[in-house]
Parts: sequence; C-alpha cells; structure tokens
Amino acid sequence: MAMREATVDDIEAIQDVAQQSWTQDYPEILSRESLQEGLDDWYSEERVRDSIVWARALMLVVERDNKIVGFAHGVWDNNTDVGNILRVYVAPDARGEGIGGRLLEETCHALFEQGVEQIRAMVLDANELGKSFYGAFGFERDDVEDISIGEDTYQECTYVLERESYPEETGSLA
Repeated sequence: MAMREATVDDIEAIQDVAQQSWTQDYPEILSRESLQEGLDDWYSEERVRDSIVWARALMLVVERDNKIVGFAHGVWDNNTDVGNILRVYVAPDARGEGIGGRLLEETCHALFEQGVEQIRAMVLDANELGKSFYGAFGFERDDVEDISIGEDTYQECTYVLERESYPEETGSLA
C-alpha cells in the first residue's frame, strides 16, 4: 500500500470510494434522498477537484494494487490556529487493515505542520463507527449541531484534538 497526495486524475476513484462508503455506512442513518444528494453535492467533480488543488487543503489517498482504497481531506486557514478534517473514508472491502488510521494520522501530522493548534473532525451523531474511530485516536467530543443534507436535518458531532496531546514522532509521508 502506498499513501500520497491526490491529483486531479484521482477524482473518479475518490468519488467511487465515497459512493461505496456512504452506501455501506449510511442507509440506516440517512434517507435515500439525503444519501444521494450528499454524494452529488459533496463529491461532485468540481468540489473534489477544488479540494485537491486548493492551497490550504490536503487530500491524501491510499492505493493498494494500483487502486485507490481510501482518502482523507483536511483544510486549514492561515488566519486561525484551527484545522479541520472533513473526510476519512476507506472502501468497505479494504477496512480492517489500518488504512483509515494511517490516513487520519498523516492528515493530523500535516495539519499540525501547517501551524494549527487544534484539529476539528466532524461526524454524524448516528455514525457510531465514525465516533469511535476519532475517539480511539484521542479526539474528544466537543459539541453537536444540526446540519442539512439534502432536504433533511441531522445531528453532527465535532471532535477535537489539541496539538499538545499529539505525539510529535507520528506521521510522515516519506
């Protein structure tokens, strides 16, 4: 397996991993319409392309056998000391191999390298797998707010990781 920064040539593969993940993970959480609208909106070609080329964003992918099986998306703002992890997804058939943890670790490392002091990660409140994933990595639950996906409203949790609680020797793409 190899981890690298995404390129625009990876857009379709990223969309595919998102589609597989949402279809597997969210049918009990999101309505069918919300699921499709979320995928159409958040993973449109234009939106994924912008996430890859934007200067204050990082989109990492993991490849196995020349196929992308996971991705993570983080962003930061030079005017604040807060970074955000927007997405970490692994294709269902590649789960259980530590790919998600490696993506999360590397994304956190990269955000801290950009000077952020705090990383925020958002996950739907009904997504127990996602909440336990961030909790196991040392993120602490912060707050819950309502968000809209399509026509429906859902609760989203924010998890926070402070720089001082992050082990410095962790992470590196090299």
